[in-house]
Amino acid sequence: MNHKNSISEFTEPEFLEFIKSITNPADNLSEHELDARIMRFKSLSEHPNGSDLIYWPDSDGLDTPEEILRIIKEWRAANKKPGFKAE
Repeated sequence: MNHKNSISEFTEPEFLEFIKSITNPADNLSEHELDARIMRFKSLSEHPNGSDLIYWPDSDGLDTPEEILRIIKEWRAANKKPGFKAE
């Protein structure tokens, strides 16, 4: 797991891969490591729904990594939060 401290240190593809490491974790990933990633996701995204974006989305179809990324990006822009690093 990389150790970037803010979402603005990630490019969109990097954060998408990070989300995928949670939604489709490697078989050898421990529960403790997955929990740590989920906590990091909540901290980095700052979205008020936190991990609910992944596990309990507002509507069907909003739980894909791409939709989760879109929701976070739109929410951050609407709330004047820093965005992703340019590629």
